[in-house]
Amino acid sequence: MPVYEYEALLADGRKSKGIIDADSEAAVRTRLRGEGKYPVAIRVTRARTDQAEEGSLGRFRLFERVKAAEIHLFTRQLATLLGAGIPLDTALNSIVEQTENPALQRVTVQLKESVSEGEPLSRAMQRFGRLFPNMYINMVRAGEASGGLDRVLSRLADFGEKQEALKARLRAALVYPLFMAVVGAGILFILITYIVPNITRVFDEMGQVLPVPTVLLIGLSSFLRDYWWLLLTVGVGCVVAGRIFVRRPLGKYLWDMIKLRTPVWGPVMRKSVVARFSSTMESLLGSGVEIIRSLEIVKRIIDNVHVSATIDRAIEDINKGKSMAAALSGSAWFPPMFVQMVAVGETSGQLEEMLAKVAAASERDVEAAVLGLTSLIEPIMIVSMGAAVGFIVLSILLPIFEMNQMIG
Repeated sequence: MPVYEYEALLADGRKSKGIIDADSEAAVRTRLRGEGKYPVAIRVTRARTDQAEEGSLGRFRLFERVKAAEIHLFTRQLATLLGAGIPLDTALNSIVEQTENPALQRVTVQLKESVSEGEPLSRAMQRFGRLFPNMYINMVRAGEASGGLDRVLSRLADFGEKQEALKARLRAALVYPLFMAVVGAGILFILITYIVPNITRVFDEMGQVLPVPTVLLIGLSSFLRDYWWLLLTVGVGCVVAGRIFVRRPLGKYLWDMIKLRTPVWGPVMRKSVVARFSSTMESLLGSGVEIIRSLEIVKRIIDNVHVSATIDRAIEDINKGKSMAAALSGSAWFPPMFVQMVAVGETSGQLEEMLAKVAAASERDVEAAVLGLTSLIEPIMIVSMGAAVGFIVLSILLPIFEMNQMIG
C-alpha cells in the first residue's frame, strides 16, 4: 500500500502535517476530509527499494535527523504496546500517530507496511542500518524466534537509555573545561594581537634595546596578527589529514593503541571497553543470542582493532571448547577481576547477572575517572592561563623597569 505525506489546514486555520497509508491519493483526501482536515498538498513517499539502495538515511531531507533518544523512545513505546497484547502492525501504526519527527515517522510507516505484508520486523529494520544497528536487529530477531519480542524490546530500551544517560553525564562533565579552554584561548588571542601591540609600540619608537621576553612577545604578537589564517589553515589541515590517516589500517592500528596505552586517558578507555563489552553481552545473551554471535556483534560495537583481535582469539578458543573466561584470560584489555567474575557466572549459570554487575561497576569507574580528569584539567588550565598572562605582564613591565633605572 502506498504511503503519502500530506499538508492540510484545520477548521481554525492551523496547519497540519503527517503521514498516511492509503490505496490512492483520492483515498487520502477522503480520509483527511473525514477527519476535518482540508488537504493542501499530498505527495507519495519514495519506495522502500530506493531507501535500501541509498543507505538508510540518504533519503532523509536536509536537516531531518533521528536522534538516539528518539530511537530509544520508539523502542520503549513498541515494547509497551506489544506487552499490552496489541498486534505488531497496529502498534507501529499507533507509534506513527505519536511520532513528531517526520524522518522517524516515515521509517515507522515503512516498517508497518513491511510487517503488514508478512515480513519479519528484524528484516524490515535491516533497511535502516544507521538507525537500527546490527546488535539491535539481532536482538529483535532473537525475540521474534523466542516469541518474547516485547521483553527483548524492553531490554533494548533499557540498554539504550542507560548508555545515553552515561554519555550525557560524561558530556556534561567535559562542557565546563572545554568552555574555559575556548574562552581562555580567545582572551589570550585578543590580548596578544590587539592590546599588546598598542603598548609595545611605545618601546619601538624609543629605540631601546628590549629584553628577550619582550622581543618574544612582540614577535608572537606580529606573527599571530599577520598569519592567524595560516595557523588556522594548518590546524584544519592537520585535523583532516589525521582523520584520513586514522581511516587507513596502519593509522587505525596506531590510534587505537594510543587510546588504550596513553598514561592518563588509557585506563579510562580500558574501563570503557569492559563496560561496553559487559553491558552489550548481557543484553545479547539475555535476549537469546548465542555466545559466538554475541561476541561477533560486540567486536564491531567496540571498534578497536586490538580488542577485536582479542575477541577473535576468544571466539576461536570457545569454538575449541574453552569457556569465555578462559578464552579472555591473559588479555591486557580485560582485567583479572573481570575474568574471575565471568568464570563465577559461567560456573553458577548466572553469566548474564554477573555481566550486568561488571557493567554497572565499570560504568561507575568510567564516570568517576572522567570526573577526576576534569577536576584535574581545571587547575591545569588556571595555572596555564596565569602563566600566559604573567608572561605578558612581565614582558611589558621589564622595559619600563629598565627605563626607570636609566632615568634614575
